[in-house]
Amino acid sequence: MTVRHEEPALTGPNQREPAPSPVTAAEITAILVRHCGLDAAAAAAAPSASLEELGMDSLALLELQAVVADRYRVQLPEEAGRLSIAEVAEVVAHQYEPQVAPAAGTGRPGHTENSVLIAAPSQLVWDLTNDVAGWTGLFTEYQSVEIIERRGDTVRFRLTMYPDENGVTWSWVSERTPDPARREVHAHRVETGPFEYMRIHWRYAEAPGGTRMTWTQDFEMRPTAPVSTAQMTDRINANSRIQLDIIRDKIERIAAELEASAPASAASTSGVGDE
Repeated sequence: MTVRHEEPALTGPNQREPAPSPVTAAEITAILVRHCGLDAAAAAAAPSASLEELGMDSLALLELQAVVADRYRVQLPEEAGRLSIAEVAEVVAHQYEPQVAPAAGTGRPGHTENSVLIAAPSQLVWDLTNDVAGWTGLFTEYQSVEIIERRGDTVRFRLTMYPDENGVTWSWVSERTPDPARREVHAHRVETGPFEYMRIHWRYAEAPGGTRMTWTQDFEMRPTAPVSTAQMTDRINANSRIQLDIIRDKIERIAAELEASAPASAASTSGVGDE
């Protein structure tokens, strides 16, 4: 059995991708909502407000700078918090230099977003999905999880998949930092394989019928990757939907079992200490 410490990549013909459209305020707004906790309604009601006036704190601004740097290769100024969303978009558009991909592995960065509604309490969903050591019981693609290091809320770990059809076992190191107060997790791959980078944002929100869990992935392929951004996007979307459905079913089953056992536990203790 061969173990490769990187993400498997699909083979396929080289493809040229068109230059991306100019950066817009709508794109910056989407980044702020997905990654920084911006209230979209508040932003729409005050289009000329600065990011600071919209409630973006220093951590949110750092996250915005990181995402913009990854996605557009643009460095935002330190005073970005005093800019409006439209002004941020103008700064990014002015510096952004789109390139036509000469090979399958280059081009505009990839972006996916997939979510699932889980009929279970948000705390249970949070606890189960952030128990990284227990991921082999939630995901069907991981053969093992090795916790490498814990630093505060941040955990670094190695994921190893089951062997593929060629007997190759793929493995890589990732790092993730949960934020319980905001109900979100920021993660990235340390060993990136065919990716220039891979950033993953998990979000949890209470919704009618349960808890909505959303995965957002931003990435870029290396020039040597034998797969286009479009192909990798399709691959990630397809696999995310499969795994989200599996995780939903497992958590809902656990939630049902806990709910069913609760009355029995209460009944078994009734009368204890009552005299």
